[in-house]
Amino acid sequence: MRLASYVYRILSWGIVALGTLHMLTTAALRGGTPAGRVWFFGAGIAMVLSGSLNLLNSAYGPGARGVRWVCIGNNLLMTCFAVAAGVFTDASPAQFAIVLGLVGGATMLSFLPAR
Repeated sequence: MRLASYVYRILSWGIVALGTLHMLTTAALRGGTPAGRVWFFGAGIAMVLSGSLNLLNSAYGPGARGVRWVCIGNNLLMTCFAVAAGVFTDASPAQFAIVLGLVGGATMLSFLPAR
């Protein structure tokens, strides 16, 4: 396995783990409205699905070009969303680094030619 493929899978699993943590922490939220907590949980679902799509691309992308293109589109959209969410919520530099490191890294690696 190429190093890039290995790193891509690690980043993809990291996105799944971050989304799972996001969903689990919803129960600990005390402020905000119930609707806000639902949206927070939904963002975790989106992260888990995004990471799962990257894992599918890693496994089947070479034989399924449609999966690869959908994954690239998803990654671009999620990267833009992560930047906007970080700006609007005043994310700390550490939060920005973790989220953009995972999502941005997966985005860059999803552009590599499929083997």
